Amino acid sequence: MTLRGAGSALAALPAPWLMAGASLLFATMGVCVKLASAHYTAAEIVFYRGLTGAALIAVVARWRGQSLRTAVPGMHLWRSVSGVAALMLWFYAIGQLPLATAMTLNYMSSVWMALFLIGGAVMLGAARVDPRLIATVLVGFVGVALILRPTIEQDQLWHGLAGLMSGMLSALAYLQVTALGRAGEPETRVVFYFSVGSVVAGALLATPLGWNAHHPAGVAMLLAVGVLATVAQLLMTRAYARGKTLVNASLQYLGIAFAFVYGVLIFDDPVTSMALAGMVLVVGAGLAAVRLRSGVVRDEPAKTPTET
Repeated sequence: MTLRGAGSALAALPAPWLMAGASLLFATMGVCVKLASAHYTAAEIVFYRGLTGAALIAVVARWRGQSLRTAVPGMHLWRSVSGVAALMLWFYAIGQLPLATAMTLNYMSSVWMALFLIGGAVMLGAARVDPRLIATVLVGFVGVALILRPTIEQDQLWHGLAGLMSGMLSALAYLQVTALGRAGEPETRVVFYFSVGSVVAGALLATPLGWNAHHPAGVAMLLAVGVLATVAQLLMTRAYARGKTLVNASLQYLGIAFAFVYGVLIFDDPVTSMALAGMVLVVGAGLAAVRLRSGVVRDEPAKTPTET
């Protein structure tokens, strides 16, 4: 099948299928990151993920006839700073924590967004802050506490905090992606410059630490990370452009379920009732935050968050 034929086939798929596919690909990417972490540092994985992503997006942009030249380089710079930092912390957490735990902590971004809204309302002197948003944030952090409890017991607190910080920085990156969308930047351009930022930051951090030697299995994992992440981003973008906000947000959390299954089957990750309860609370809080943040009574299409 040609590239154009594959694009036409994807365009024909309903948004829920696209979203479910993107969630599966992101979880599969997590597996590849975890396997690659045995041979490479997080900085190296970010570098090669960005290199592969930039090359693929350049091909997609050329195929679509889109220019990658931007009139707002400063906005892309700040989006890359927060997004790449989030990606680095997330990959580090994936390498050290159970896969579903790292995935859930990164998906806290919706709850962080709700917290930012509350903080903004307080700073602007709003007469009243929606108590449902406050409840959503509290429920989300109760879920995090339950998830991190076994992590703390296994002396992995710093890894858990890295995953939590990745979610917070992802929320900041999403705010910047929204601003770029309002400035008229297409998704391909946003993802391209994020990938370029990943290459630069990964190289700057990996060089002092030393680059690890390559071997066939490691190269395959690095290539898979870049391809899976980029294709998943494109699927998610189309799903959010065509589908409904709450439906897409709900299906996005399938990534946690996929990661949980992968973790148990491939990495023998432990299954604890406390961690499962925490994941349920985080998913519920995240969906509530999406609904309250959008202020939806009827569901409407929305722009997509990117990977980070």
